[in-house]
Amino acid sequence: MKKLVLLGGGYGGMRILQRLLPNELPDNIEITLIDRLPYHCLKTEYYALAAGTAPDKHLRVDFPDDPRLTIKYGTITNIHLAEKSVELETGEHVSYDTLIIGLGCEDKYHNVPGAPEHTYSIQTMGATRRTYEALNNVRPEGVVSIVGAGLSGVELASELRESRPDLTIRLFDRGEIILSMFPRRLSTYVQNWFIDHGVDVQNKSNITKVEEGALYNHDERIESDAIIWTAGIQPVEVVRNLDVEKDSQGRVVLTPQHFLPTDENVFVVGDCASLPHAPSAQLAEGQAEQIVTILKKQWNGEPLPEELPRIKLKGVLGSLGKKHGFGLMGERTLLGRVPRVLKSGVLWMYKHHSG
Repeated sequence: MKKLVLLGGGYGGMRILQRLLPNELPDNIEITLIDRLPYHCLKTEYYALAAGTAPDKHLRVDFPDDPRLTIKYGTITNIHLAEKSVELETGEHVSYDTLIIGLGCEDKYHNVPGAPEHTYSIQTMGATRRTYEALNNVRPEGVVSIVGAGLSGVELASELRESRPDLTIRLFDRGEIILSMFPRRLSTYVQNWFIDHGVDVQNKSNITKVEEGALYNHDERIESDAIIWTAGIQPVEVVRNLDVEKDSQGRVVLTPQHFLPTDENVFVVGDCASLPHAPSAQLAEGQAEQIVTILKKQWNGEPLPEELPRIKLKGVLGSLGKKHGFGLMGERTLLGRVPRVLKSGVLWMYKHHSG
């Protein structure tokens, strides 16, 4: 039996499992999935768990149940490419014939002193649970600061506004306007939603230091009961430590077929992969589909295509609490209730089709 080892059961890893099981996996291949948790997590919804508006269980999807799938639980500490093995925190080594790395990302603190020690995160399920506890234990009429006004920061701030109307919420954004990478009409709508709902948006901010109970914006001290960091991501440490070619963001450079230029049996899917688009669940799933195509050709001894079709992204949907949202579908900007309903529908469909 040949061993396909899959590191991480995120959006990319889950899609690979769904495409191979139960009918597309050759009889001579067995799969080992290594993950810290016994279920797939809906990371795009972590903001709602942190804000206290979605229960933990609603963010879980069971992994496929198949006799050819073995699930190991643990934290990966090293990937030994030369030895074709993966090392776990327990010291156990898991060997592979084919490896797919889908370990996702962690916060990037941009060398801001005190940020790793004194801020909360929504990058993992465990970190999000701790953030939920901290936010919901903030004193009445307390102050919460959210650093970073990308999609995660915006959704967290708006959901928290509905969950805890008593709080003073400050949202720190480096740009001139929130979500500046989107069309101006969309950015203006979101910024105005925050103004209308009493969220203090600090544009052109520069967080220079974080201490327990306070952060510094342009060196001005701002007291906070809780500080959440959503100001950038990077590949997880075990991937950053790999001795392979990486791009300027620390993501692994791949061939058009999504494997290492030096090893056609090692694939990278999701946030750790260097791709033309910004990391997203949608992108990881599209990449996973193509990886399955390549795996099947390798297993059948067929020649590999020199190029693969460009991964098509359907667009972006974001929420502003439970009743409003925003979206970008191609060139079309969506604002108000429609994109919020669409996002809820997409989430329902994903959970339904994932079993």
